[in-house]
Amino acid sequence: MTSTPRPIFESHGDFVDQDFTILRSSIKSVGLYMDEFPLELEASANFLSARGYLRCYAQNSLTYSTYRGHVERLILWSLIIRKKSLKDLRRADAEAYLAFCKAPPASWVGPVIRNRFIACAEQDLSNSGLCPNPKWRPFTHRVPKQDSQLKLPENSDQSPTPDYQSSKGSMSNVFKIANGFYEYLVEEEFVSVNPFRKVSKKGQYSAPEQDSNTSRALTPLQWDYVIDTAEAMAQAEPERHERTLFILTTMFSMYLRISDLVGRINWQPTMGDFRQDFDGNWWFHVIGKGDKSGKIAVRDEYIEKYLKRYRTFLGLNPLPDYREKTPLLKTLSGRSGLSDRQVRTLLQIVFDNALVRMRDEGREPYEMDSLRAASSHWLRHTSATFDAPFRSPKDLQFDLRHTNLATTQNTYYHSHDQERALSVKRLRTRDRG
Repeated sequence: MTSTPRPIFESHGDFVDQDFTILRSSIKSVGLYMDEFPLELEASANFLSARGYLRCYAQNSLTYSTYRGHVERLILWSLIIRKKSLKDLRRADAEAYLAFCKAPPASWVGPVIRNRFIACAEQDLSNSGLCPNPKWRPFTHRVPKQDSQLKLPENSDQSPTPDYQSSKGSMSNVFKIANGFYEYLVEEEFVSVNPFRKVSKKGQYSAPEQDSNTSRALTPLQWDYVIDTAEAMAQAEPERHERTLFILTTMFSMYLRISDLVGRINWQPTMGDFRQDFDGNWWFHVIGKGDKSGKIAVRDEYIEKYLKRYRTFLGLNPLPDYREKTPLLKTLSGRSGLSDRQVRTLLQIVFDNALVRMRDEGREPYEMDSLRAASSHWLRHTSATFDAPFRSPKDLQFDLRHTNLATTQNTYYHSHDQERALSVKRLRTRDRG
């Protein structure tokens, strides 16, 4: 297994221009580097989860570069130093990582910022042109001028690096981004726990900061483009994308997590999980996080417009029969079930195509920016945010399956930035009547 830290993410321009449907780095040498780690560390899966997170911060090159550096260090430390997958890190690991970042070893620190990748030497041309820069290091510490004049061994290719010590402000950033990254991984169900949430003595890493500008909910305009795009894709290629439209509207209409749609080890969703009660109301029965059973109220529009449409396309009766065993999702070849990765890929295609439509129709950059960061979990947030003004907090809590009502109220009972700005725009200091 490799013990040398290497860069694993591209420059901002190359990152945003890559094809995210390809489940591998756009740089061949990075993929080969991930393959050097033992299979049980799931290096490639760790990489893809981090890539998804970085898309949330790719609107701005400086923000992307900051988050890239922190996430990259965490993955490299986990694989090389801790020899664990991100899935296996616990509180003790999180605290060890924070201590590592406060005083990393000299072998991880360079005196200047280096290019991450360079043109491959002739013998490495199989790597498609780009190879990791051997002088690159995950941390950078500028050397005082007087120290840079020290005599170096003739074969040395870098300046001496004094002991690296992170300030409280720097450590606050390390903690904030690592914690946010794991919150994302929990939401995406890549991990089950956030080890940074349980770190003791959090106060030593805290610093005043503004709230994140990433709400993880689409704006009403963006959602209109997303659903219109999905419907157009289903119309143009029904064999491929009627299923895509069904996935999108099902997750949105019932605030579902991906696992609610693709199933768990002990439960596979079927059409029979849609059940009608004596009053004619429809419910979707699930086995959720922590193996907790629940049922979600289903809106009439979804039944009439999307469930019936998809079942008719499959050649089934418009409405499910009691305890029907038909799998909720199938592959195009007819095999039962889809993986969470397949579902994410299908939804990402919709988001990307919607973004292209917005750009082609001349929408302003600020109208499109957050859509670039959208992931499958945004559908749950978006729908709950839209519905909150029209539903009681308690009803929404039950359908979201939150343990605490405060979680629902604090997360969803707020307005979009655009709505908040509009609500105050015409208010006056005087003559408010």
